[in-house]
Amino acid sequence: MRRSTITAAACALSLFALAGCGNTTGDRAISGGGIGAGVGALGGWAVGSPIEGALIGGAVGAGAGALTGPDQINLGKPIWR
Repeated sequence: MRRSTITAAACALSLFALAGCGNTTGDRAISGGGIGAGVGALGGWAVGSPIEGALIGGAVGAGAGALTGPDQINLGKPIWR
């Protein structure tokens, strides 16, 4: 139980802190999904299911990136631009 709580908190903090790459909604959703999938895979690996962690983290990250605006979180241009 403790591991899953720590993992969930780390994923949430990482997503909200890093989901803001790019200025358009699409850029933010893509970068948020990628970051979320990476963090989710690491968190899932810690509790035994990296694939499920990556899927959940990617979905939450894409949503967080799409729902935040560049005036809320802005880390600059994404690396693919």
